[in-house]
Amino acid sequence: MMRIGFDHDKYTAMQSEHIRERIGQFGGKLYLELGGKLFDDNHASRVLPGFRPDSKMSMLLNLKDQAELVIAINADDIEKNKLRGDLGITYDADVLRLIDSFRNIGLYVGSVVITRWQDQHAAVNFKARLENLGLKVYRHYPIEGYPYNIKLIVSENGFGRNEYIETSRPLVLVTAPGPGSGKMATCLSQLYQDHARGINAGYAKFETFPIWNLPLKHPVNLAYEAATADLDDVNMIDPFHLEAYGETTVNYNRDIEIFPVLNALFEYIYGESPYKSPTDMGVNMVGNCIIDDQACREAACQEIIRRYYTACCGLRTGHAEPHEVEKLQALLQSMHLTDDDRPVIGAARARAEATGAPALAIQLPDGQIITGKTSDLLGPSAAAVMNAVKALGGIEKSLHLISPSVIEPIQTLKCQYLGNHNPRLHSDEILVALSICAATDPNAALAMTQLKKLEGCEAHSTVILSPVDENIFRRLKINLTCDPQYQTAKLYHP
Repeated sequence: MMRIGFDHDKYTAMQSEHIRERIGQFGGKLYLELGGKLFDDNHASRVLPGFRPDSKMSMLLNLKDQAELVIAINADDIEKNKLRGDLGITYDADVLRLIDSFRNIGLYVGSVVITRWQDQHAAVNFKARLENLGLKVYRHYPIEGYPYNIKLIVSENGFGRNEYIETSRPLVLVTAPGPGSGKMATCLSQLYQDHARGINAGYAKFETFPIWNLPLKHPVNLAYEAATADLDDVNMIDPFHLEAYGETTVNYNRDIEIFPVLNALFEYIYGESPYKSPTDMGVNMVGNCIIDDQACREAACQEIIRRYYTACCGLRTGHAEPHEVEKLQALLQSMHLTDDDRPVIGAARARAEATGAPALAIQLPDGQIITGKTSDLLGPSAAAVMNAVKALGGIEKSLHLISPSVIEPIQTLKCQYLGNHNPRLHSDEILVALSICAATDPNAALAMTQLKKLEGCEAHSTVILSPVDENIFRRLKINLTCDPQYQTAKLYHP
């Protein structure tokens, strides 16, 4: 069973208290940058067992009458069709998903800001789409020399050139689909422009990673570097905090680089800065709520290995760059992590070697590893899921849960009517077939009830899975990795 390493309730109480204190620090208006994901911080829940993906949202709902949301998205990410790896959707699609999600729980979304605007074709189209949906959209522009050219940044030709975001509530929550979206620059731009309009405003950062009071090379902090390999983020000792307080804390390069800008901006507005370091800017109680350090270390090591394989597959499919793989490979080597530290890798490869065809392995909560092979009927992912639910339900492995009378019409539909050449059932098709049989077969019904137990299980495939199968594993919340190779030598893989 997965060991709990993090106290969610303690975190909720401590983080809420400190956010209220920070709001009270500034008299008029607060721009609160929200680091990480709000609804589904799956990275945090993977590296801190016990952290709930929606814990941030639960706290912020207490402030919903005072708060409005601004969602930032980088125009370059729109242009590149950048993907959220955990959801498999593009950043621009995630903006729409986030707006729907916020509205569904009663949070007010005031506007969207597109950062690093340079009239990119896809960004222009996205702006028009948002406006056609009735949303306010603002444009923020690149600033030459950012973040080092402070004189230009804090001027009418820097932040002053950006479109001013009209807000109506005292707490403005600035969030984004992912890192590198320009959240902090959006906040700082607003501070500058609010001052020009005679509005008193402050800034703080609600963050999760890196964890300032864990060691620099703690696996949980290194897992953050792995998660942001595409951005070249690097964890660093905060030199400003060390100088101001004589205390060693951890931050990351982008916050440390931008701190002089923030200091200059506060000095411009208030005459002095309320913060002496980037660490001071953040509100982060995560490190105080780890209750089993070893459990979190082990979970973080697994995350780093997963990130490496995801990047390798991304490089093969054209969704990652070589430097990402190289950085993750260096992280693995520095931590002395190998494939042996992820048991499902060896189990899947051994099964593939024995059968001469692709295979997949799933590690169940009790540590047992179940494999699935390629057959005439099932692909390895579908086979592994079926074998896993049998094991979890104590169902005899040789027992057939799905009647041929259900399978054959599905194969006929695929091959004779939908133009498929492969009659093997994908994971989604086998689960639909299982649900049909569950209506009359108690064993199939028992197997269906085991699906929830797959959440958090580890899995590895010896080939890159089809998008359909990958999506099923994502929806079952199975932590999947794949060897970076396709099942066939074809160039087109739908």
